[in-house]
Amino acid sequence: MEPVVLQGGLTLLKGRVNSQSVLKVANSDLIPGKYEGGLKLWECTIDLVEMLRREIQDGQLSFRGKRVLELGCGHGLPGIFACLKGASSVHFQDFNPEVLKTLTIKNVQANLEQARAGLVRVNSVSPDGIASNKGLVVMPDIHYYAGDWSELHELLSVGRSCSSGDRDSGSPDVRMNASDFSEPKPESDSNELKSISHNGSRNRPARKLSGSRACERGHTSSAQECGYDIILMSETVYSLASLPKLYELIKKCICPPYGVVYVAGKKHYFGVGGGTRQFKHLVEEDGIMGAHLVADFADGSSNVREIWKFFMK
Repeated sequence: MEPVVLQGGLTLLKGRVNSQSVLKVANSDLIPGKYEGGLKLWECTIDLVEMLRREIQDGQLSFRGKRVLELGCGHGLPGIFACLKGASSVHFQDFNPEVLKTLTIKNVQANLEQARAGLVRVNSVSPDGIASNKGLVVMPDIHYYAGDWSELHELLSVGRSCSSGDRDSGSPDVRMNASDFSEPKPESDSNELKSISHNGSRNRPARKLSGSRACERGHTSSAQECGYDIILMSETVYSLASLPKLYELIKKCICPPYGVVYVAGKKHYFGVGGGTRQFKHLVEEDGIMGAHLVADFADGSSNVREIWKFFMK
């Protein structure tokens, strides 16, 4: 495992694998329909984790007790950060099951084991850290899903139509090509993964705000509530052709009316047509979600990177 040192004294762990050894394809960032770049740690992933830390520090965001989905997770660092910040449930999705098996799951386990062992050194007074060692309890419900965005709504928790039995069952309707891997319980020494091949609480007071503080919601698990409070994505909007199915999945999975989506990516992906602005345009045309630019990164020489927060109107 390699350390990823972030601002605010936060260090996460990540593994290193390559597409040749895992997928038997030439080392490449992207092979459409076969490998979607999940083995590489993209720069917007770091941007997103550091922005989430700042949002928490500024009182604009809390993961505590929330249900979180990371789409196109790859290394899974934003989802891991959500685990460490008190999310009750975190689901990781990637196009390739090989990415989940060889990289994501190992990253999650390494970071949670480090946190549980008290090896993450933080300042218990500063909001920059994860938590004080005294109060650190990292026991989220974790699942892993592989498949195409056009099909995953049948596996993932959805915001409008799932029944009480579907909420965290881990045994979804068998209709498509996707896989669900359940995280072994922390007290278990077993590394066995559950793989399924397919064909085809009471709320605390909540309020909806505008701008960067789009949503603030307290939430504990309940069979009556479905969907995700927070959806995280990094470098998922590169392909113009894939944006509609990505957005449709988000609409199915977000928990109305307070769910939010954080999207980190490049303003334009030259050669493939996508970008954060293309995704924002698609969302605005639909009219059911608002958008706020949380951060942008421009050095005058490389592609402009942005982080957007989308919220229900």
